[in-house]
Amino acid sequence: MAQKVKLSTIAESLGISTATVSLALRDSPLVAAATRDRIKEQARALGYIYNRRAASLRTSRSGIIGVVVHDIMNPFYGEILKAIESELDRNQHTFILSNHYDSVEKQRNFIETLLQLGGDGVIMSPAIGTPAADVQLAEDNGMPAIFVARTLEELDLPTYRGDDSYGIALATNHLIGLGHRCIAMIGGTDQTSTGRDRYAGYVNALKKAGIPVDPGLRIPGPRSKQGGFEAAVHFLSLPQKPTAAVCWNDLVAIGLMNGISRAGLTPGVDISVTGYDDLEEASIATPSLTTVWNGQAEVGRLAARALLDRLAGSSAPNGMHLIKPEMRIRQSTGPHRETADNPLAV
Repeated sequence: MAQKVKLSTIAESLGISTATVSLALRDSPLVAAATRDRIKEQARALGYIYNRRAASLRTSRSGIIGVVVHDIMNPFYGEILKAIESELDRNQHTFILSNHYDSVEKQRNFIETLLQLGGDGVIMSPAIGTPAADVQLAEDNGMPAIFVARTLEELDLPTYRGDDSYGIALATNHLIGLGHRCIAMIGGTDQTSTGRDRYAGYVNALKKAGIPVDPGLRIPGPRSKQGGFEAAVHFLSLPQKPTAAVCWNDLVAIGLMNGISRAGLTPGVDISVTGYDDLEEASIATPSLTTVWNGQAEVGRLAARALLDRLAGSSAPNGMHLIKPEMRIRQSTGPHRETADNPLAV
């Protein structure tokens, strides 16, 4: 059996102290960068693996951060995660990822496992129906939590997200400015803070423009491309004959445009469509999608920074921290067509 490589082995091979080796492997600024690199290179050459868990027993920090979101396959969360990863990398932290798919039990198991592993903190977009006690369990055991995208009204924790009500109002006002008066909203759910806020933005914009709010123009539920595509049949059969649609997100909007095209209509000409989030795919969709930038990368960066600050002893302010959305006007929206030219008119 091969002999286990110890810190003292590395130290002796380089003619330095064991303490210096230990500090270097923990990326301590007390050791010069060039020396740290030389020590790490020698450690790899000797087959030494840094035991993060054992080190955490001595330093009380594992360097492990948990991240739990609805579904990483959704590019919205992917962009948030990429920013979190970049910020944690700069500070020599590793993260463990979990998708909860809105399963409270799956999310609870992840938090409990993270506690058992000695995780330093958790960044989460809480599952629908998350009890405050589940998050409080982490906080009470010295594992601070930061929210992204979604909130829990019962807990006043640092929360980073786009201003969804304002953002959807931007999209709705854009359509109103183009002359549309019969505007549907497609996708989302009132079970999440995000869904409630986005619908509120749509409603408020209509009311301010003096347009009656018709509950029959809301098609809740879809959050994916497939959902948007399937909603097209319902949308096109609405008796109100809407000429525009505000969609829950870019995925729903792109799916809806595909469904509209399949029905022989042209998005941006016959029916105007807006998305939300300004994913990379939005600008290369056909037609290119008018949408709202929601600051996913900034949300991820600020959330990670807030958690690292808390771990360093600085108190990240509790409560909501909103990123101000911005409109991105492209080809999927156009002026309202007069009745004589409107293929949906009766």
